[in-house]
Amino acid sequence: MAIVTLTTDFGSADVYAAAMKGVILSMAPGTVLVDITHEIPARDVVAGALTLAQAAPFFPTGSIHVAVVDPGVGGPRADVIVEATGCTFIGPDNGLLTLAARNRKRAFRIESPAFRREPVSPTFHGRDVLAPAAGCLARGLPACEAGPPLAGLTELPIPTSGPLGGEGQGEVIHVDRFGNLITSFEGSRPPAGAWELEMEWSDRRLPVVAGRTYSDVAPGGLVLYPGSSGQIELAVRDGSAAEETGARRGTRFRLRRRG
Repeated sequence: MAIVTLTTDFGSADVYAAAMKGVILSMAPGTVLVDITHEIPARDVVAGALTLAQAAPFFPTGSIHVAVVDPGVGGPRADVIVEATGCTFIGPDNGLLTLAARNRKRAFRIESPAFRREPVSPTFHGRDVLAPAAGCLARGLPACEAGPPLAGLTELPIPTSGPLGGEGQGEVIHVDRFGNLITSFEGSRPPAGAWELEMEWSDRRLPVVAGRTYSDVAPGGLVLYPGSSGQIELAVRDGSAAEETGARRGTRFRLRRRG
């Protein structure tokens, strides 16, 4: 029994996600459909890519992941199937898949009529191209029958700053719904010592406590910790780091050790 996940910016007020599910189930009855989320901010390819990359590794081997955040739908970008280690990704070639499919092996354009609904709506490839492709894979058709191979995928320009040393300049790559700042610094262990945070556009210098989790600081305190995604994050306990610092995605900052 195939598992197909859906990650979109469609929300829940309209029929778009349901239409995709109907297409998949009509082609491959018994498929297990899992909604990762349909609440990606509209047209936010970066947020969709980060969400998919964080969720996909926890699904069983053989899972099929469909993602639709596609402001360029109907344009020159390709619809693709990407075979990666242990799973398959389906979506537009606009950078949405590249973070999740870093260990990709092969990619194919979805051009075969057998993998598409006709006629294809210029504005709803999720229903007419991506969902049918998922249905084909779910019932056992090989990805290579979808269309010609694609040499490479459009990469998403996500900044990386490496591990955090004694000090460093970084960038906010995502703000989650709690107002936590996911940064460009990599890290799976708490950064030691006391720190000082300065945003690029402000002369404010905020004290930061390095910790393992939110409870390592008092309510209202700013904490620097390794997030569950493998990136260093900044949070305010019982509050919003985004509101406290004024930061948003793309904001650059400097962290320095104190003392």
